[in-house]
Amino acid sequence: MWGIKMKLVRHGNKGQENPGILDENGRIRDLSDHISDITCQALAPDQLKRLGRLNLNDLPIIEGSPRLGVPIANIGNIFGIGLNYKDHAEEAGMPLPEEPILFTKATSSINGPSDTVILPKGSKKSDWEVELGVIIGQKAQHVEKANALDYVAGYTIVNDLSERAFQMEHGAGQWVKGKCCETFAPIGPWLVTKDDVPNPQNLNLWLDLNGERRQTGNTRSMIFGVADLISYLSKFMALMPGDIITTGTPPGVGMGCKPPVFLKQGDKMRLGVEGLGEQNQEVLIFKN
Repeated sequence: MWGIKMKLVRHGNKGQENPGILDENGRIRDLSDHISDITCQALAPDQLKRLGRLNLNDLPIIEGSPRLGVPIANIGNIFGIGLNYKDHAEEAGMPLPEEPILFTKATSSINGPSDTVILPKGSKKSDWEVELGVIIGQKAQHVEKANALDYVAGYTIVNDLSERAFQMEHGAGQWVKGKCCETFAPIGPWLVTKDDVPNPQNLNLWLDLNGERRQTGNTRSMIFGVADLISYLSKFMALMPGDIITTGTPPGVGMGCKPPVFLKQGDKMRLGVEGLGEQNQEVLIFKN
């Protein structure tokens, strides 16, 4: 363990974010004099240790309530895991997977944690999914489960938005079409270093739609835990610093409602993972 407990943020206008860190009172302290941005290079153990040695009281306070961006710049890959909660698989009417179900989300889908979600043109079945996101800090290849968490830099929240018709009705098995729409991967608000999350398999997750609780779950209900997923994926590909694994969603998604409920213009989502903050998004419809 690195012994580093930090909540790293990126704040400012989209595309012009600056690095910051939360102090014990939840205020953003500016890191610009110490690091140019929170990039994959900044996730290396020695770089995180360097930031962890800073006296936060010496750092300037960012006043007001600035926009928070995705907490990592230039994310390389987003790997999604499907049907990783037993109750979610049951509500989807699908068998429990014997191995992790893998898909990717395009980096063009990346969105800030409170930025507007835009439903794609032709969308009729866009859905919500609160998930624990795992941020890789070191190259992981052929990793054993026992050592897998050594490769984690930290954790965050991901709303793995999905257009179900695109996902399941336009070419069987090609989930990626429903997962990659622009704005369909809100990430953040923070990168919480792994030592600040003593057990990633005991975190509460929840999502509200228009003030009504829709999803409630805990990561202990995952079929494949974080260490399992890192080890499994690393057997097929090299996981690189800054890559994110979004680990599946608990029950309560829109397609599982009776009757199904899908996102529409003006909807408001509020979601969170224990210890990792909250996201808030308003839903708008794509316009040319």
